[in-house]
Amino acid sequence: MNPRGKSKLSPAPNHDRPMPFDSQTSLASPTGALLNLYATAAKEPPCGVVQVNHGIAEHAARYARFADAMSQRGFHVYVHDHRGHGATRGPDAPPGIFGKAGVAQVLADVTAIHDMIAERHRGLPVIVFGHSMGGLVALNFVLGHSERIAGAAIWNANLSAGLLGRVAQVLLAWERLRLGSDVPSRMIPALTFQTWAKQILDRRTEFDWLSRDPAEVDKYVADPLCGWNGSVSMWADVFRFIFGAGEGKFGGVRRDLPYSLIGGERDPATNGGRAVLDLAQRLQRMGFSDVAARIYPETRHESLNEINREIITGDFADWATAIATGRSAT
Repeated sequence: MNPRGKSKLSPAPNHDRPMPFDSQTSLASPTGALLNLYATAAKEPPCGVVQVNHGIAEHAARYARFADAMSQRGFHVYVHDHRGHGATRGPDAPPGIFGKAGVAQVLADVTAIHDMIAERHRGLPVIVFGHSMGGLVALNFVLGHSERIAGAAIWNANLSAGLLGRVAQVLLAWERLRLGSDVPSRMIPALTFQTWAKQILDRRTEFDWLSRDPAEVDKYVADPLCGWNGSVSMWADVFRFIFGAGEGKFGGVRRDLPYSLIGGERDPATNGGRAVLDLAQRLQRMGFSDVAARIYPETRHESLNEINREIITGDFADWATAIATGRSAT
């Protein structure tokens, strides 16, 4: 059970309310989903585009501050709600569910957004950004599209599930057999959100593992589109994303692709950032020549909502600008 007792998403937010992005539109994906899409245009002469992938049990509107900051540095920013999240809807993707072919459909949706960006901003370099689950999605997207992107930012993502991840897959298979695929998982939240919450000893809420900023945590807790339990099928797809980015899948990825890998020293979801460093070592071992990895001291899971977010965002903007303009990011 979710710490707040939620088993599914609440209704989509009111589209008539003032939006902090420049625009909110819908994009019809070839998968049949109608993707809710936010965009903010570059406020300076454009040098590139950042395509954002959000995490599990949250939504795209939470990235407005990041989009504004990047727009001030000359980047167009696009953020869409993944299937089963926010205001995106699909015939087989109600709230809390990716779909019948979840991994393939999520990646096809990301590709549809990427195609739209390429058409709208011809010639501008595109950096694919992903936080947490979005980092898993972004890295899996990279496996098939490295020639189309200028860089990949994989933040606060744990691709080191190992034996525990395989155990989770067995538990999910058991839940699917006993409960079905489209109901909230009863077991995985105990291994993830609830376990991570317990690692913050002085916590006020069950979501203090996200950030040291009480205001940001309170906004997350109060948001009906955040903090819900994913379905059995959604969690199964998350682990497919994790194990789908194994070393054997990188054969066709260009070795000079720049990576930004960011984590937090106090992030229980990435084992204190060690999973981020593990990914960096994996990429370097495979011969990738431009891997920038950094673990920020005392920082928890949501780097963009932490008390040091301006420093983190500024560092990323410097890296992204260097990538987009063809300068060295080191």
